[in-house]
Amino acid sequence: MLQADAFAAFQRDTRSCKRGADTARTTLYTRSVPDTVRADRSDARHIASNEGLSVMSRTAAAAHPRKIRKAVFPVAGLGTRFLPATKAMPKEMLTVVDRPVIQHVVDEARAAGIEFFIFVTGRNKGVIEDHFDSQFELENTLEMRGKKSELEALNRDLPKAGQASFTRQQAPLGLGHAVWCARELVGNEPFALLLPDMLHHGAQPCLAEMMSAYAQHGGNHIAVQPVPEDQTHLYGICGVEDAKAKVSTITKMVEKPARGTAPSNLHITGRYILQPEIFTHLADQERGTGGEIQLTDAMIRMSQQADQNFHAVRFDGEIFDCGSKIGWLTANVAYALKRDDLAPAFKAELKKFV
Repeated sequence: MLQADAFAAFQRDTRSCKRGADTARTTLYTRSVPDTVRADRSDARHIASNEGLSVMSRTAAAAHPRKIRKAVFPVAGLGTRFLPATKAMPKEMLTVVDRPVIQHVVDEARAAGIEFFIFVTGRNKGVIEDHFDSQFELENTLEMRGKKSELEALNRDLPKAGQASFTRQQAPLGLGHAVWCARELVGNEPFALLLPDMLHHGAQPCLAEMMSAYAQHGGNHIAVQPVPEDQTHLYGICGVEDAKAKVSTITKMVEKPARGTAPSNLHITGRYILQPEIFTHLADQERGTGGEIQLTDAMIRMSQQADQNFHAVRFDGEIFDCGSKIGWLTANVAYALKRDDLAPAFKAELKKFV
């Protein structure tokens, strides 16, 4: 009943420009779900308006795109596909070899030059905060025992002071709503969005490739990869001008198209670079597939603006869906076999089972 009231409040208030409350709070302990889903459309438009820049100045900005400094990580999901393992532990903290899934994704962002890390969390996700914080007792013990390499590894993974922020998504209203909850922390600047379930493993980090494309083209960028034609109905799909090109202009986006209607076989893989105007569209976005606020639907509306171009960046590496058991198990095998310190012994062990 509470979730139904929250959905109703979100839809009612986002249609009104006369009222609303900005309640995507950075505190971890705010529990008023109805307040969370009240969207102040006028505030969102102010954030996304680029402080009154004219179309001419926006065109100039596209020629010299602003640096991407911030990345958003939606980590509020329940992880029901991994129960009972995720009953008390966030799915993002499941390990791939010896690093949590979320750490692998943060590593990708850091390698691409990201400076500020914004986590959109939910209940029972406090351990993610703890992971990206210092732990005096552990560090002191390692130092006393002379385990310098382990201590250096811990410190190397930590964001610097002030570089990590956490905000709550108090109701399960979908990816679009999770992104919208980060609007005040992102502010009026372009940002990266990385879905932690999807591990991208290649010769070049996926987000780094997208950063290069962004530096050349500006605007909005979405990572894509081909899937079999009979699976296109399972994904968000992009139609592009040149399906074989590394970077191509997006001509159409569809969230889980009906069988046989997809504009291409290029599916959205969970990596984005978005302009802050996306928050305008998320503020009053109607619920879509699954009764949730879909990011793809908001991007479709945004792409209809003359000053908002979208490019697809084709990722040629491996992608592991760690939100599924098979994807997570496969990721562990693939990552272990790439490790010089593990691969020989691990191969020998695998031969006993296959």
